[in-house]
Amino acid sequence: MYAETDRTLTGPVKRTIESHPPAQRGRGFSAPALPTFYIPQPAPVVPLFRSPPPAMSRAEITTPEELPDEGVVELSLRPQRLAEFIGQGKVKESLSIAIDAARARREPIDHTLFFGPPGLGKTTLAELMARELGVNIRTTSGPALEKPGDLVGTLTNMREGDLLFIDEIHRLRPVIEEFLYPAMEDYKIDIRLSEGPKAQTITMPIEPFTLVGATTRLGMLTPPLRARFGLVHQLAFYPERELEIIVKRTAEVLRVEISDDGAHEIARRSRGTPRVANRLLRRVRDYAQVRADGIITRPVADAALELLDVDQFGLDDMDTKLLRVIIEKFEGGPVGLTTIAAAVGEDAGTIEEVYEPFLVQQGFLQRTPRGRMATGHAYRHLGYEPPRTTSEQRSLL
Repeated sequence: MYAETDRTLTGPVKRTIESHPPAQRGRGFSAPALPTFYIPQPAPVVPLFRSPPPAMSRAEITTPEELPDEGVVELSLRPQRLAEFIGQGKVKESLSIAIDAARARREPIDHTLFFGPPGLGKTTLAELMARELGVNIRTTSGPALEKPGDLVGTLTNMREGDLLFIDEIHRLRPVIEEFLYPAMEDYKIDIRLSEGPKAQTITMPIEPFTLVGATTRLGMLTPPLRARFGLVHQLAFYPERELEIIVKRTAEVLRVEISDDGAHEIARRSRGTPRVANRLLRRVRDYAQVRADGIITRPVADAALELLDVDQFGLDDMDTKLLRVIIEKFEGGPVGLTTIAAAVGEDAGTIEEVYEPFLVQQGFLQRTPRGRMATGHAYRHLGYEPPRTTSEQRSLL
């Protein structure tokens, strides 16, 4: 019998090892005294310093897409009633009429489709519809649905009038669309019990429900699916005055003091998107807390946004890079989308869906059958001399 002591950062660990066979237990066998060992355990590795969170890239500052760490913040900033929703007046009025009519008839509201650029409030409107109707809402997305069985449990557990919200509905698989057609029209689903030539299918009734879809690319929806939506609403970019109201409301929620000119400065650089406005406000709040007295004024907002490379038109470094590539390398265009994507090192789909809509709306970029062209506004904004037009050249001749 002996004892061996070996201390680690976690202290000694006592282990007992049995040396007799298991068959001899419980048969009157008297086991000898077992030796005791102190087996050292490896000490846990505790980092002396925690690594800081990854810094947000320049392109992520003004992207209308929701970033992974913004989910909780976005939920706290969303309005709780349809009357509190700012902007999109025609869409809000149409929804309000449809909701009041459905409540008066005590029946589900028609299937609804929202389309438009990201960050304009499609998910928020779907949640507000459920809250105004007093029903539940189930949320999913098109890429997450791989087979019809993924929707069977959701549809069979829904109550009458509940909402099923499918984000990125244009990315639904064809088999999912075929499965949804009878559910949307007849409130029935076909469940296959087996596979093969002798497969059996049963039809199960479900409670009447409302399908709410959201998409950024309406043209990618198949005509049969698009025709089954009774309400189709387009969400447009927000004007500066509405974005200024959103910035002030968000500042109240975040308990940040902001002046009118400070809110206007943030609003006019937000690319017409509330999600971008809220993100810029949080970054300017950090700057005001560290570099200023905590109050967001126009000089403070201007200094913070200049530090983030967001100019007075809301263009970030990627927007400027796109325009400079077209002007400097391709003489202003026309140039194809894939060529631009290869020149700037960005995905063609990202350029078409995220960057181009705002540049076209603001008059910096022009889409033509031959390709993309930089406008005279883009030349002047970046400090270049615009090329002479055909009429000007003829006048010189």
